[in-house]
Amino acid sequence: MAVQFQDSFDRKFYYLRLSITDVCNFRCTYCLPDGYRPSQKNSSFLSLDELRRVVAAFADCGTSKVRITGGEPSLRKDFTDIISMIAEQDGIKKVAMTTNGYRLAKNAQEWRDAGLTNINVSIDSLDPRMFHQITGENKFHQVMKGLDAAFDAGFEQVKVNAVLLKDLNSGELPAFLRWIKDKPIQLRFIELMQTGDMNSLFERHHQSGISIRNHLIANGWIMKVREQSDGPAEVYCHPDYVGEIGLIMPYKKDFCHSCNRLRVSAVGKLHMCLFGDYGVELRDLLQDNTQEPELIARIQGQLANKKQSHFLDQGHTGMTPHLASIGG
Repeated sequence: MAVQFQDSFDRKFYYLRLSITDVCNFRCTYCLPDGYRPSQKNSSFLSLDELRRVVAAFADCGTSKVRITGGEPSLRKDFTDIISMIAEQDGIKKVAMTTNGYRLAKNAQEWRDAGLTNINVSIDSLDPRMFHQITGENKFHQVMKGLDAAFDAGFEQVKVNAVLLKDLNSGELPAFLRWIKDKPIQLRFIELMQTGDMNSLFERHHQSGISIRNHLIANGWIMKVREQSDGPAEVYCHPDYVGEIGLIMPYKKDFCHSCNRLRVSAVGKLHMCLFGDYGVELRDLLQDNTQEPELIARIQGQLANKKQSHFLDQGHTGMTPHLASIGG
């Protein structure tokens, strides 16, 4: 194995978030309220071979988990092939995806058979009308069928992402808790994050996750210990619940202290942070297998520039126009 990817703050990177498209067919208020509009002019998405070279380089430098993101990753026709390719890489132990769930009912078993180990499904409300209002799509029941299909396919736990939105879904905590009481779901409440296109929405609907955390602790929930390749969620469990609660609170002090993930966009740019100021071009080093040493050297060299924090709490939103642009 080559040298482990590590930055100047001694953070090691076991987790790659790999975007394969920025296209999405939902119109979520906090991401693409006006629908998808191409953000990369005259640039195609990474091919299967280019994606393979990205994953191989990361795997050779200690990455054990790859999350496939978008946009909506399942919109790619070769999505199942991408899963298989990643699962076949030596050193990769977890192959995850984040999805809006619209193709899950049809394809959960196929993806599981291809090597997918973990699924995150976005479900921002358990009220079909509110789900429609937030996502712009009347597909609540279709997504819920997809969740059932995931369990039928053999996924032991499914993570469900819900973006906290004040005055929209912020009163649904009791309903969500009832829902996961007997279901092996890790429900992850994600604080709304300010991006370049969403300043006014952020001001209207941002709600801190601290109040939820305080409620959980007061009611007997206990925080679990993080594993090496886990994402940024604080995960809580309760002896009376089959399900778990995860809180992603990017405005919390020291949120970035445990950062263990890097991002590669669908057009081949390395991003140190979701809220970074620039992307580093990798695509010129993804054209044949002999380029891996140079590719690794470029990535490792850029890690010296990774900042200690995203500085969101100081109003810095970086270059990210919306979450779909580099995979959320």
